[in-house]
Amino acid sequence: MFPLRDDIRSERIPIVNYSLIAACVLVYGLQMNDPGELVEQFGMIPARLSHPDADLIVQTQQGVQTPNGIELVSAERHIPKSVFHPFTTVLSCVFLHGSIMHLVGNIWFLYIFGDNVEDRLGRVGYLAFYLLGGIAASLTHFAFQPESPIPTIGASGAVAAVMGAYAWLYPHAKVTTLIPIIFLLQLIVVPAPLFLGIWFGIQLIQGTFAIGNVAAAGVAWWAHAGGFAFGLGIAWLLGNPDRAQRSRVQVMRIP
Repeated sequence: MFPLRDDIRSERIPIVNYSLIAACVLVYGLQMNDPGELVEQFGMIPARLSHPDADLIVQTQQGVQTPNGIELVSAERHIPKSVFHPFTTVLSCVFLHGSIMHLVGNIWFLYIFGDNVEDRLGRVGYLAFYLLGGIAASLTHFAFQPESPIPTIGASGAVAAVMGAYAWLYPHAKVTTLIPIIFLLQLIVVPAPLFLGIWFGIQLIQGTFAIGNVAAAGVAWWAHAGGFAFGLGIAWLLGNPDRAQRSRVQVMRIP
């Protein structure tokens, strides 16, 4: 399911939300000059957090052209120590992305749900919440994959925290959603808690499947789940959900 819009109007310009989106875009622009260096220095590598003073060497496989075709050969890859303390990467990794689609997907979800959460938390509170949500997501991933040599990057965990907060704060919101069914694209309007609850459930299922599965562990499912749970919990602690009649935008209703 891909969200197109929600039906809650922002009460003011979400300056912090826009700034976070701009920061992700700016950092991705810097990554294009030397993506590997930035990812290895500022991405969160769980094994580096577990062994901050060790020189990490991981075994990799790469394809090599031979007279008999392409064959996989083993190679060693050295993971350099980070410039700063490894723990700082639990936050710096939130602003890095692996591809343009990775970036666009994250900032679109942030654009849809972040403005209203900023309304409720205030600008300073929202900024602190977003950064702490990213840290909580990174630490959740680390807890499940403490020896992984794979760099973890992306705003997904922090965005998941925003989604978790939205699910609690706006229980009556609705989301216009695009659902691909084979070769058809279907638009439906669903309650936001249902949309976000299904998304959270998928993260839990995929995260459980990824435990011990190297192929499935390429996505930080537990970072998503941990971020969402953090956001939901903080929103529950901070205040009551919005039950007033808010100014809403018109949504497309499918018969």
